[in-house]
Amino acid sequence: MAFALYIDGHLRRSEPSEPRLPWWSFTKTVLAAAALSLVDDRRMGLDELVPEGPFTLRQLLGHEAGLADYDELTDYHAAVARGDDAWPAEEMLQRVDATRLRYPPGEGWRYSNVGYLYICRLIERASGLPLAHALDQRVFKPLGLTDVALVRERTDLPGMTGYDTAWVYHGLLVGPIGQAALLLDRLLSGHLLSEGMLAQMRCARVLGGPIAGTPWQVPGYGLGLMQGEVAGGLLLAGHTGSGPGSSVAVYGATDGIRRATCAVFRRGGQAAATEAETVGHLSESLGLPPRSH
Repeated sequence: MAFALYIDGHLRRSEPSEPRLPWWSFTKTVLAAAALSLVDDRRMGLDELVPEGPFTLRQLLGHEAGLADYDELTDYHAAVARGDDAWPAEEMLQRVDATRLRYPPGEGWRYSNVGYLYICRLIERASGLPLAHALDQRVFKPLGLTDVALVRERTDLPGMTGYDTAWVYHGLLVGPIGQAALLLDRLLSGHLLSEGMLAQMRCARVLGGPIAGTPWQVPGYGLGLMQGEVAGGLLLAGHTGSGPGSSVAVYGATDGIRRATCAVFRRGGQAAATEAETVGHLSESLGLPPRSH
């Protein structure tokens, strides 16, 4: 396990980590931040229909566009398990029947990696840059990050030579776990987006009640942010991610006076255990009773 903890913007605790750990779906939070910075700069609209379909950027960011997800495909899981090369993006879209919406946009919720592939394309068009350069310009440099990269090749992820990172169609970020914690801490404390845009990012759709086996009591999803209450009333904002052999959870919380941000990376564990570890560090840092689930 590797973790990093920031309190009121200062690094307080950390465990050594490999320089290149996969951030898995915490990448979505970074993509959302880049897209919303472009909205802040009036380079694209949050509530305008996009060329990819009859839905908006807001609906894509919040998983409310009606899109399916390739994670539902049995063939996808079988191909990853065999160590196959990733399908070309257009083939994946055909396999998942991406043009057939599962519900009218804005009228439901369904987690979709396909939606974040479309967000990547929107970022590239609006910025006029390849995705890696756009993320560097829009997020990493403004937040003072120096050691994060977007990977595309098998050799880019040490220790996982059998996994083709192109299976993560919206792109996979890698970097030290401390950089993930720093990114979220600075994002949530207003170092990147306007106050109004950050408020919209954090406006979450409630997704039901407690999720068994996890810390979540009132889970929700904003714009690229998993956000909701855990046992005891602590409100988390951040993202969990998982992939072959590892998981990551990066979350921030506040007690109204102090703020804390923690990132945890675990190999071989379930995402729920990684979330619980993160909640434990946040609760301890804010002087709150231990959370149970």
